[in-house]
Amino acid sequence: MSEAVTVGALWRRWRDELSQRGFATAVLDAKLLVGHALGFDALQLAVRESELVSRLLASDVAELMQKRLTGESVARIIGLKEFYGLEFELNEATLEPRPDTELLVDLALRALPEGGRFVDLGTGTGCIPIAVLVNRLDARAVASDINPRALEMAGRNAERNGVSDRLTLLQGDWFGALIPPPSIPPHKGEGGDGGDRSGFDLILSNPPYISSEIVETLAPEVRDFDPRLALDGGPDGLGPYRIIAAEAAHWLKPGGQVLVEIGYDQGAVVANLFEAAGFSRIGVTKDLAGLDRVVSAHHI
Repeated sequence: MSEAVTVGALWRRWRDELSQRGFATAVLDAKLLVGHALGFDALQLAVRESELVSRLLASDVAELMQKRLTGESVARIIGLKEFYGLEFELNEATLEPRPDTELLVDLALRALPEGGRFVDLGTGTGCIPIAVLVNRLDARAVASDINPRALEMAGRNAERNGVSDRLTLLQGDWFGALIPPPSIPPHKGEGGDGGDRSGFDLILSNPPYISSEIVETLAPEVRDFDPRLALDGGPDGLGPYRIIAAEAAHWLKPGGQVLVEIGYDQGAVVANLFEAAGFSRIGVTKDLAGLDRVVSAHHI
């Protein structure tokens, strides 16, 4: 691209290229990636359409577009994704926060008692606990992940959204990260470290729930760029739920609750796992599309 090009012509040229390659979101993708490369927001992209773009910046745009043409998502290319009205940074160890998971945050906000403490297992970007903490200034949380690079990103996102003083990050596999019991910052006016094993009001998780063989059939944007560790739930997709159901009661206060995101066809079987583990008042909540999305279970 050696000739001078305007902002408007540049994004439209890439819109056409993406559209011809079958990208359904070609217009939005082109605008977001050109805007990112130029440092423009949506308004600036519109009002500065007639400005010329330097060859260097046009080359930067082309590099971003080539990544998109390989199937990499816009959010991964830019390194940012919005979730629950907040911005989260991404890296290679984290899933992109997805709108479906906002239901889990909604339910957590309703379930968490005043001054509550909760844990998020397999936190990734930290989007779930951070979204809860931003909306509940009285709450404290622990978040765990087996991948140190994911925890690094969760820490950055906690700082970015102003909740790092109320979120403790621990590395480990599921509840293994919590041994010995974590020291949860006490509420103002409270004593002690709040770290007893049964001290959580709520356990949250959006675990890997796709069966191993199905992972290979996912869209390239997910299969080739999302971390496999955060997708693959084992041969039947239920491995993490078995662990959570078996061990959650040891970490909950009496009357505490578990909320886990599930695949659209896993509601009944995951509910049965929690029933077999002795939980009560088990429910399945559907998302806006009418699909099973979250299983809730109460500790007796």
